[in-house]
Amino acid sequence: MSQKPPIPLMTRIKRGALWFDAWLNSTLYQSGRGLGGAWGWYSEKMKCLRFRGPLRGILDLTSEATTLGVAGGIVMLALALPAFRETEDDWLKTQDLAVTFLDRYGQEVGRRGLHLDDSYKLEDFPDYMVKAALATEDRRFYDHWGIDPIGTLRALVVNAQGGGVVQGGSSITQQLAKNLFLTNERSLERKIKEAFLAVWLEFHLTKDEILKLYLDRAYMGGGAHGVVAAADYYFGKPAKELTLAESAMLAGLFKAPTKYAPHVNLPAARARANEVLRNMVEAGFLTEGQIQTARRNPATPVNRQRETTPDFYLDWAFDQVKALAAEKKFGHERVLIVKTPLDTALQRHTEETLENMLRQHGRQYKADQGAIVVMDVDGAVRTIVGGRDYGQSQFNRATAGLRQPGSSFKPFVYAAALTTNPKLRPNSTVVDRPICLGNWCPQNYGRSFAGAMPLVSALARSINSIPVQMSVEIGKGNAKAGRAVIVDTAKRMGLTHPLTDSSSLPIGAAEVTPIDMAASYAVFANGGKRADPYAAWEVRNSSGEVIYRHDRDTPPKQVLDTRVVTDMNFMLNKVVEEGTGKRAALEGIPTAGKTGTTNGYKDAWFVGFTGNLVASVWYGNDDSRPMNEMTGGTLPAMTWHEVMSLAHQNLEIRPIPGASPANAFRVASSKGPAADQAQAPAQSFLAGTLSRKSYEVLGGIGTLFQSVDRSATTGKAPEAPGGSAAVDGRRQVAMP
Repeated sequence: MSQKPPIPLMTRIKRGALWFDAWLNSTLYQSGRGLGGAWGWYSEKMKCLRFRGPLRGILDLTSEATTLGVAGGIVMLALALPAFRETEDDWLKTQDLAVTFLDRYGQEVGRRGLHLDDSYKLEDFPDYMVKAALATEDRRFYDHWGIDPIGTLRALVVNAQGGGVVQGGSSITQQLAKNLFLTNERSLERKIKEAFLAVWLEFHLTKDEILKLYLDRAYMGGGAHGVVAAADYYFGKPAKELTLAESAMLAGLFKAPTKYAPHVNLPAARARANEVLRNMVEAGFLTEGQIQTARRNPATPVNRQRETTPDFYLDWAFDQVKALAAEKKFGHERVLIVKTPLDTALQRHTEETLENMLRQHGRQYKADQGAIVVMDVDGAVRTIVGGRDYGQSQFNRATAGLRQPGSSFKPFVYAAALTTNPKLRPNSTVVDRPICLGNWCPQNYGRSFAGAMPLVSALARSINSIPVQMSVEIGKGNAKAGRAVIVDTAKRMGLTHPLTDSSSLPIGAAEVTPIDMAASYAVFANGGKRADPYAAWEVRNSSGEVIYRHDRDTPPKQVLDTRVVTDMNFMLNKVVEEGTGKRAALEGIPTAGKTGTTNGYKDAWFVGFTGNLVASVWYGNDDSRPMNEMTGGTLPAMTWHEVMSLAHQNLEIRPIPGASPANAFRVASSKGPAADQAQAPAQSFLAGTLSRKSYEVLGGIGTLFQSVDRSATTGKAPEAPGGSAAVDGRRQVAMP
């Protein structure tokens, strides 16, 4: 029996391929027929659900609304997540800091934070106070769910009719959300977070709990948070004893606590209280007859001397304490007593100096604002003046005002150049010549070039081309790389805000704050150590136990080589002795610093130091309007001289590294709490037993005795406190 021959492999592959092709075609055909039949069945069934006319329109709108609703829900969830992250911590306790601030002599100077009394229930508040708050801030508080669309719409209409912000649209719950979780930043992101957090609060707290928290935590001006603290601060009485007129005045503070604070502007506070009384009538809480007595007998606050309250300093110090608390420096302690380096006499003198300078010369120079910071060389801040009038504007230009430093930035460039090139010295020859980076070509103040000169002269004369040339040389031909080194040097020395890189950065085009400039120059004054500004010398808890000391818990860090410091100080001293900063020179005290003037005369600076103190002075306008040719060597240098002349009274003068020492003949001062006791036991004793004013008087008498002693040995007449030296100084810095 013969066998069939085997089928060749290629034949089998071809047959298999034909079979697969046939199967695939058949399957697709059958599937198509099945789907066609199913679609036909579906179409027949759907004919029963087809609508025409108005009903179809309603269904279409419903469908679109559902689609948009799902998409909107996803977007809303994405927006809500950042807001809800704010509630992850123990949100009800995170802001519960109650801080009492002491000056450098141990005298209380102010309070910040919350001073809560848990025994004070909502029903303990006067009915007038609660109704005044509701009538003024949120009349529909008990009717909405955290956000009041009706109230917001009404506020928009009223504001549109009034041509400005006449009425706020935020509910009490929204304001509480901002107080608990957010900042006062004016941004869309903050408003979105505020809205979500308001709804979140409504789901987690009752209406009465929300209202109680609001009355406890709203800022009421004068460092008082909450109605209980405000009643004590403004009227010296418990909140439960507030009258209708006093309740109306306090309720008026919710809108603008500093603008309407009665100890700052009593007429404005009473006018605002009248608005609150009218609101209570419009809301139906009181009748016109009931408010007449309150109108005829307006509230009168207890006497508060605002000039004795260093508000700019305390605001900044409180932020510093909150930052330390966030770092768990105080453990779980929330009631704190903070001893600061604040010098209240110098603070008052600095405030008065700024105001007097602007009154005398502000119109001539077309300058409206200024800021001053004085600190020890280790960063202990003695004074902060953030503007002319805290009552008019609470914006702290000294700590938050970002302005271009002009030529006062050049020391960072010189320090970077000296660091990267050890052969570069103050007597090295540099050439002032034209240089261009792309289309940008810097010019000097006199629109000319001076040619070859020593490096020290280039800084003293504030030559612009030299720092730009340095940026190229530091980067070995790459200006951008050189600027990166300069930025790194500036940041290591203490500039904390981002510095925008540009060709003009070496001559001061980036933005800085006065307090950062003072801290950075302190590195020169203290021998090269980082000097972060601080306000907390020593912190105690409510039991009096020391829980934090700056000198113990914050060790210094060397950021600049001592050789560089010595050379820089030699050159910066020449700026004051022979260059643009002559008006800042202090008689008998080695002084160093740098002037700064920005393009268009929008900013004028003098930042300088001695072996004891560092100070930064800025003048300008909030809207960046150009001034009338004010340079850093005029009003800023004059102001620096006036402030530092008083600041150095009763100090043992220390030499500046690299500058010639002066005769040390004054009584030693302190650098911190420990130094107070170690270096000046008599002073520590007086500080603990006498008032601050008594201590200042005794210091002045000591200075007078020393001047008499000097006159006996020199044959010169004795000088009164702040006498001939200060007078001569003022004569030297008279306006040209």
